[in-house]
Amino acid sequence: MKPGPFTASRRNFLKTSGWAAISLGSLPMKTLSARKKQYGAQLFTMPGMVSRDFRGTLELLSKIGYREIEFFGPYPFSAPETIESWKPLRAQLGIQDNAFYGFSVKQTRDLLKEFGLSTPSIHLDLATLRKNLKPMLDAAAELGVKYVTNPALWEEERRTLDDYKKRIDEFNEFGRQMKPYGIWFVYHNHGYEEAKKEGKVPFHLLLENTDPGLVKFELDVFWMNASGASPMDYLKAWPGRFKLLHLKDASEPIRFSGDGGSPDQWMSLFPKMTDPGDGVFNIPAIVRQALKSGAEHFFLERDLAPDPDKTLRHSFENLQAIEWPED
Repeated sequence: MKPGPFTASRRNFLKTSGWAAISLGSLPMKTLSARKKQYGAQLFTMPGMVSRDFRGTLELLSKIGYREIEFFGPYPFSAPETIESWKPLRAQLGIQDNAFYGFSVKQTRDLLKEFGLSTPSIHLDLATLRKNLKPMLDAAAELGVKYVTNPALWEEERRTLDDYKKRIDEFNEFGRQMKPYGIWFVYHNHGYEEAKKEGKVPFHLLLENTDPGLVKFELDVFWMNASGASPMDYLKAWPGRFKLLHLKDASEPIRFSGDGGSPDQWMSLFPKMTDPGDGVFNIPAIVRQALKSGAEHFFLERDLAPDPDKTLRHSFENLQAIEWPED
């Protein structure tokens, strides 16, 4: 077991403290612009906007200053059942089309280049990974994707500790098949991995038993806090494993009402999400520790932001103000 304290403990469409600045020791600091480091945005922050006007959204992101985006599916290469499961949900979410919103992979690649953007990571469901891995990898490679990230495990995939052990084998195998493409498999925490099963914390099991040479992780600050666990503790205890972070904040301290394993528990916390830097999480400290621990990509992700234009602009201002340690 790695050292450091860990406390164990939205709806079905997801199926398919303080803002005080601290330094890392006596390391000198520079501003983000001086470091030329990049922030990105997960498109699930503004699904309706990106669906209605993909090109215009990319242009807006670029003008604000974002340099990376993270896609969510489904995609043209997604498993048929994944595409089908999204159909009744698109109207609910204001989504008119699936990624890449009427554009081909090549056209999407060219649009990203036009606006000075890249997509180092895409979110992808397990069904597609299991059934359409090769066409997905071909598309991902054309887009320049480096990380293919599974955003959540559905209930039937995580009921028992044995289920998590099966996921470990599966994650390692995905990583092996992606390696020739120069792509990593990534798992994104959702909070329920902190609820003990047979006396063990499943997220620890995933971190300790997946191959570091094949599997990396995306740390979601909000959902980890909701589980009662500490992002800082994880970043310190497992350096090199968390290559990507999702940054969003909470207007007040948050906890799941139970083990975090059901959609109602996720949905009940959505109203408490806020832009990173406006809430109770110490986002500057988390970002700096993540950098120290080997993180490479930081994505704004305020799920289904009620005012995405405002969130995109305000969040970038807050994030840009964070001082980063020198190399």
